[in-house]
Amino acid sequence: MINKQNLWFLTLFSLILVLSVYYITMPNDLLSSKKKEEVAQQESKEKEEDGSSTKVTIEESDNLTALRVSLEETRDEEKEKLKKTMTKEDATTEEKNNAYEQLKYLESVQGEEEKLEKLIRDTYKLNSFVQVDNTQIKVVAVSKKHDTTLANNIMRSIQAEYKEKKNITVRFEK
Repeated sequence: MINKQNLWFLTLFSLILVLSVYYITMPNDLLSSKKKEEVAQQESKEKEEDGSSTKVTIEESDNLTALRVSLEETRDEEKEKLKKTMTKEDATTEEKNNAYEQLKYLESVQGEEEKLEKLIRDTYKLNSFVQVDNTQIKVVAVSKKHDTTLANNIMRSIQAEYKEKKNITVRFEK
């Protein structure tokens, strides 16, 4: 005999099944028209807020995406090792503390990189990839013109974010 728990499970499962079949069989035009409407509404809101009709679109290059993915993979591996060290029963307290501090450091570095990328995007309207490693900061920016003054300005604006001296390199890609 079917008890209440099994009945609820079957009811919810059948509901999910029906909704997923409906979603799969739904025409694609319906989905794309809603997205277009949402984008149009968002653009009109941005125009109202800015007061101008000029819209700058920035697309990310494949090289930047590849750099981000490879850096993220190495960081994820490091984090996984550190988490394993923290959860080991035979690890000493000092090892666990060092692993925790290293994990905190990786999180803060990731936050710094995102902040610097946002700074470059907002200030210079360039898509970029930033990698921070202690006193080394590597910037890869996508720009059609490879301008030394632009690179110098990017370096200065990044250095302005820090009190101590950093070794900053800027590389441009098309």
